[in-house]
Amino acid sequence: MTAVSTAASVGAVSANRPAALQRPLASYYLVVVSTGLLLAIGFVMVLSASSVRSYQTFHSAYAIALRQGIFIGIGLPALWVASRIPARLWRHLGLPILLAAIFLLFAVLVPGIGRNVDGARRWIALPGGFNLQPSELAKLGIAVWGADLLVRKRKLLRDWKHLVIPLVPVVGLVGVLVMLEPDMGTTIVVTSVLVALLWVVGAPGRVFAWIVGVVLALGVVMAVAEPYRLARLTSFADPCSDTHRLLKGYQACQGLQALGGGGWVGVGLGASREKWAGGLPNPYTDYVYAIVGEELGLLGTLTVLLLFATLTYAGFRIAKRTKDPFARLAATGITVWIAVQALVNMATVVGLLPVTGIPLPLISFGGSALIPTLVGIGMLLSFARDEPGAATALASQQGKLRALVLHRAAPSAGVPSRRSRPISAPVRRPVSPRR
Repeated sequence: MTAVSTAASVGAVSANRPAALQRPLASYYLVVVSTGLLLAIGFVMVLSASSVRSYQTFHSAYAIALRQGIFIGIGLPALWVASRIPARLWRHLGLPILLAAIFLLFAVLVPGIGRNVDGARRWIALPGGFNLQPSELAKLGIAVWGADLLVRKRKLLRDWKHLVIPLVPVVGLVGVLVMLEPDMGTTIVVTSVLVALLWVVGAPGRVFAWIVGVVLALGVVMAVAEPYRLARLTSFADPCSDTHRLLKGYQACQGLQALGGGGWVGVGLGASREKWAGGLPNPYTDYVYAIVGEELGLLGTLTVLLLFATLTYAGFRIAKRTKDPFARLAATGITVWIAVQALVNMATVVGLLPVTGIPLPLISFGGSALIPTLVGIGMLLSFARDEPGAATALASQQGKLRALVLHRAAPSAGVPSRRSRPISAPVRRPVSPRR
């Protein structure tokens, strides 16, 4: 194909795209809008799904939702700060974030430090009744550190040893620590980030085969080692066949009933029946998507799915358009992290995967998952600001906004304000004489 025909084909593709997607800030605003809508939907659904449990535990239907509001209040400034950090500084932050996550992953396995809930030791108790989940920080650390590592070694990546070491052993250590908690869902997400980074740099197929084979083998060992995990797998095909035991098919069956009861438009916001005691376990954390389906119906679940698809498209668009190799790798890792986690959670709720216990990003309750996710999205915004023409367009819009604010604050031309008008002396009218 000649250069003229190539240019013509590219021009034809650009012409077929909507005009809005051809603007320099299209990726930036797609991320902002989709993230904002998912946060808003998540807060409303956490408020609805947690109201019964919140009243039973804290004697207030809004206690759990207020905590989620605190997490959002912390996460949004963190997102703003992350969006202002340049890529070169993020490269220096990757290793400290990963080392902190690995240290906390070791600490959470220590009895007395890690908190055991339903047989899983995933959280570290903090003052004020809050909990820290180190595995969520590990996702961010792997995406940032792994991208920086591969960029620094880009001239040596033709040798598979430099491609694999030390990236694969370090990620393998994180995966083993996460599986010891145990948390199979997070292990899948961590492995997905690793595969995405290696895919972008062009790793050979045998490397992916080894990684997938090792993960599957470890998964089988972990499933057989614990009876309740094996029970979840055996009840996966028909979860409603035995709903008397909580750790078998009960949760999955109740989730399917919640989705089926919602119909097309749902039973109404706040009218869920499965959130009451004896219904769906974890209705505002792992299975909040089922409550979305019950209260908002199929339209609500498809809306959430469409917003995640938009966020995923924007993330890959940023990775494709950026000229910085680190930003390309980091944006791909973060996008795959959020997309795979959302896909695994929704697939679990609709019965396509066994129960994994992984939250739905930006929707489920929990600060340990929400805040690192918002930081990762802030990184995407930082990379989007460096797209071709984006910095100039953003500066122009900020200048117009500043001028508009100053214009509205200033008095209108030719009409003096009340404070600027001179105070005239009162006019004395002549008094008519009395008759």
